[in-house]
Formats: sequence, C-alpha cells, structure tokens
Amino acid sequence: MTMSSAGIDKLWGESARHLTDRVTVLQGAANGAYPSGNSVLVRGDGETILIDPSVTVVELGGAGAPIDAVVNSHAHEDHLAGNGLFSDARVHIHHDDRLGAVSVEGLMDVYGLDGQVRKDFSAQVIDEFSYTPRPDAEGFADGHVFDLGSINTQAVHLPGHTRGHSGFRIDGGVFFLSDIDLTGFGPYYGDVWSSLEDFDESLRKVRDEDAKWYVTFHHKGIIEGRDTFVEMVDRFHAVIEQRHQAMLAYLSEPRTVRDMVGHRFVYRPHVEHVFADSVERRTAELHLARMVDRDEIREVETGHWQAR
Repeated sequence: MTMSSAGIDKLWGESARHLTDRVTVLQGAANGAYPSGNSVLVRGDGETILIDPSVTVVELGGAGAPIDAVVNSHAHEDHLAGNGLFSDARVHIHHDDRLGAVSVEGLMDVYGLDGQVRKDFSAQVIDEFSYTPRPDAEGFADGHVFDLGSINTQAVHLPGHTRGHSGFRIDGGVFFLSDIDLTGFGPYYGDVWSSLEDFDESLRKVRDEDAKWYVTFHHKGIIEGRDTFVEMVDRFHAVIEQRHQAMLAYLSEPRTVRDMVGHRFVYRPHVEHVFADSVERRTAELHLARMVDRDEIREVETGHWQAR
C-alpha cells in the first residue's frame, strides 16, 4: 500500500523527506537548528503520530496530515512546541518526563531553574515556543509499542539528557535519536534532571541500534547507514571525556564551581541564554563528582578544587 503524501508535500514542499511511504521527516529551518527541529511523521492504517512537533510545525499550522497522537521524546521546550496546536490529539511522553508536559512549572522543575531566571524562561517558552500545558499527557515506559496499524513505533529509553529522554525504533529501518544529535557541541546534560552516568550508558546502548536511517532532532537530520552512524556517535561520545579533561586541566590551580561557570566549558563566551550559567554549573558539578570518584582532584579548602 502506498500512502498518499499530497497534503504533506503541499504544506512542506522539499522540507518533507519521505524515508518510506509511511515515515516522513518534517525538516525545520536550517536542518532543524535550534530553536526549530526535525519532526517525524509516522502514518499507519489505523492512526498517525507526530514525534516532537517543532516550532516550524506550529508556524506552518500542522503536518499536512491529520494527527491522532503527539509523541514527545522528552520534556524540553523545543520538543513540546506543537502540543497545543494538536489539541484534539493525545499526547504521550515517558513517565519520567511527564511533569514537563503537564505544566510550565513542571517544565521549569525539569530544568532546575529558580528565581528570576525561572520567570524569564517561563515567559520565553510560552511566547517563543507556544508552550501549552497538557495535563492529559499519558506516560509510557521503555519498550512501549505504538501500534498504528501495519507499522509500529517502539520507545527506547535513553536517559541522561533528561530522565525520560527516549528514542524511537520505527518499522521500515528508521531510528529517531531525538537529542542525541551527534553534533560537535557534544552531549548536553546541564539540567537538574540530567545525568552524566546515564548519558554515557545511553550512548553505549544506542550505538548497537541497526537501522537504515538515523534521524536527529537538530542539525544532522537524516543519517544514512550504520557505519556512518557509528563513526558519528563515537565522536559525539568522545566530547564527554574531552570536556572532562579540559576541566581537569583548568583545575591545575584551585578553582571554585563559580570559577568554572565563568570559564565556560559548555557554551562559547559570546553565547547568551537565560539559563547558560545554570547549565554550566550543573555540568561542572557532574564532572567534579566524576573527578572525585576517580580520585583526580582534592578539595584544598572549602569549595576550592585542584587536580592531584
């Protein structure tokens, strides 16, 4: 059976990349660069789902096909943007991240923001990302199968980026990586709900996925072939240790977490985000904990760390 894609093509034009007759990547601006992203449309005989409706989906007013359910890979503002647009569709998200889809306060808890930064970013996700609370959001667990009729989509829990971050194994040889985006920036684990250890394990786990196409929400977009994917995921994973060693070198002299935040190990100095300092702090704390476990540093005085 060949699924008609006329409505999708009319709305999205060349930005609609049909990987199979049932799976289409709706590419956001600049190949899904933040604040947009690459959404995945999966059409079955029974139902159609849209994974991670981006701000471009909102700007265009839809996906070009009726949507029965929205599936969020995790609770971050750019992945939840279209939840309000599809008000008649169900929303599904891993149960560990459900709080972030239910309310903007829950989303801020996922980030771990407070004070003025919390207020400012709450306003930004509402104004710029069309954040809409979905208290009806349903939680799923690792291995959950969305049976759409003649095609299945299976959730693969890949925590670390957030507690509930998930990829999706889609019939026909497609694997959606979500924010394992394989860029030179490297893994992001800068939220209170992020985990360095979990991200390490998720990258080892996802490396074993055998697919024809791998799709990232940002930047890289569609990657064809397992050999290319393995090379890219290995380079992406290596950034964690590179970042760790850069921090360790910086600690050749006694430094505080505040010093590390100001030095910027995640973002370049010119990058401005309301949450940048929070991300730098969380990332530094996670690496400091790893250094302590490895006996690589010592606390020379309260709050001051130095490499051994």
